[in-house]
Amino acid sequence: MDNKKIMIIEDDKDFVRLLAMALRAQGYDVAIARDAIMAISEAQKQKPDLILLDLGLPAGDGFLVMERMTKRPVLSGIPIIVVSARDPAVNRERALKAGARDYFQKPADNDALMAAIRQALN
Repeated sequence: MDNKKIMIIEDDKDFVRLLAMALRAQGYDVAIARDAIMAISEAQKQKPDLILLDLGLPAGDGFLVMERMTKRPVLSGIPIIVVSARDPAVNRERALKAGARDYFQKPADNDALMAAIRQALN
């Protein structure tokens, strides 16, 4: 069976490194984009099975990324889980309405995040 590919769209290098290590330890392939512009082109190239998306990105926020992805048929079916430091009281509902499957506040509980990833991929 091919490994599932997860794209991390996040500008915090330390967070990306830790998250990528955790994902690879679970057997996932990892792709990375560091800003909103790169996110769309990389997602089209990499065709990930799931996206972990930060809301606070350079060159546009995570909401812009979700909006652009829903307009591209090749990307619109990819499940998105938001992992953000932004206040969930303000952003959780908006993210879910925009198409996210789940919302995690940073620092995210690793076990809960991995469970949500497994669930979204099934």
